[in-house]
Amino acid sequence: MLKDRIKQLAEVFFDETVAVRRHLHQNPELSFEEHQTAAFVRQKLDQLGIPHESMANTGVVALIHGEKPVGKVLALRADMDALPIQEVEGRTYGSQNKGVMHACGHDVHTSSLLGVAAILQSLRAEFGGTVKLIFQPGEERLPGGASIMIKEGVLHNPAPEGIIGQHVMPLIEAGKVGFRSGKYMASCDELFMTVKGRGGHGAHPHQNIDPIAITAQIITALQQIVSRNADPRIPSVLSWGKIVGNGATNVIPDEVYLEGTFRTFDEKWRANAHELMVKMAVGIAESMGANCEFEVRKGYPFLINEPAITEASRNSAIEYLGKENVVELDIWPAAEDFSYYSQEINACFYRLGTGNKERGITSAVHTPSFDIDENALKTSIGLMAYITLKQLGE
Repeated sequence: MLKDRIKQLAEVFFDETVAVRRHLHQNPELSFEEHQTAAFVRQKLDQLGIPHESMANTGVVALIHGEKPVGKVLALRADMDALPIQEVEGRTYGSQNKGVMHACGHDVHTSSLLGVAAILQSLRAEFGGTVKLIFQPGEERLPGGASIMIKEGVLHNPAPEGIIGQHVMPLIEAGKVGFRSGKYMASCDELFMTVKGRGGHGAHPHQNIDPIAITAQIITALQQIVSRNADPRIPSVLSWGKIVGNGATNVIPDEVYLEGTFRTFDEKWRANAHELMVKMAVGIAESMGANCEFEVRKGYPFLINEPAITEASRNSAIEYLGKENVVELDIWPAAEDFSYYSQEINACFYRLGTGNKERGITSAVHTPSFDIDENALKTSIGLMAYITLKQLGE
């Protein structure tokens, strides 16, 4: 059976996949700086005899051609960049690049796709069609490597009929995976606001235009964009993560600077919310004698899992792992630039369980202590290979 054959190959390539993951984890590179990572990927593809080309500067695209006469094309995607985070001490495979860490599991995604490539290359006499492997840079930084690769033609020559991606999920135990059809992840916009007043002595606020007090009013009022303007059927999040007002205990500053994020799941409402935020913030500031500069830097669109390809992938996962190891995902307000692919072609983006509570592997992504149960790599490479061949019709 195909399932048993793939499971055998997943065992064969498991140790190599772990070694690749650890190498990548030790040598992380930031978004759009993945030069050594890309070179390493190309080297591994050469060893497998898989033709490839560079794209988007540090991206790599490879093709595996099945030998049976079927013309379907399917794309598989992995992102390669790391985050500006200092990893916790004490790991034998910890980052050797100070202040940079694979804290979002992209080392897992890249090593897994290389493992999948090894399996599919071994089985190319047993399937038809073409598998396009996309090793993508810059997922963590606008404008997103996916958007650049799409502009440079990654979805053409040959054009895939669908695309599959996966992402680590520490909340799900290793050995399990999660799926959700329809809208899954949010759009993501970056907000930059400066409130300019007139600083002075904290004991004489009547002589100043206090940008801190005005900013507090704006922050509170802007929450009404979500609570009083958004359709409750459309999840929305507005959060501020950085506020800088360089005064002192007795000094009111001249200005306050803020950075934040807005996320939602509807493009019409997204555009409307942008206008409402700017209008409200500027209006409040002006009414209190200050000025407000408000920039909305539009980011990734929402991610939608096309129902047919997602349901087929879910069914393949049930066949491969058992129904008890396939869970239903909730809507997720984080963002992913895989969403760009999902806006162009039929897409399925699922979650790979990487947690292990008994071993204390529970840290969230984007934290210095994030890690995975590496047994998840066996699930990862086998399942994606199985999903791929089922999509291609074996």
